Amino acid sequence: MQLPNKLYSYENSTLALIPKVLVELQYGSKKVKNLYSIIKPSLDDPTDFLIVMDCLYALRAVDINNEGEVYKCL
Repeated sequence: MQLPNKLYSYENSTLALIPKVLVELQYGSKKVKNLYSIIKPSLDDPTDFLIVMDCLYALRAVDINNEGEVYKCL
């Protein structure tokens, strides 16, 4: 996880991706693959997507159902 500091600006940190994912889930659930495709242009590395999803899940902001759809819990 890249937090903002002297080396990483906020725009290049993991925290900047969290609102982007939440905005995409604002109007309903999305398949993980589709969500990744939407967020992919903002990523430096594919593992950044996993880190963002882990953070959101740990914060109980998102969850995933049995069909593989991610939905917003907030």
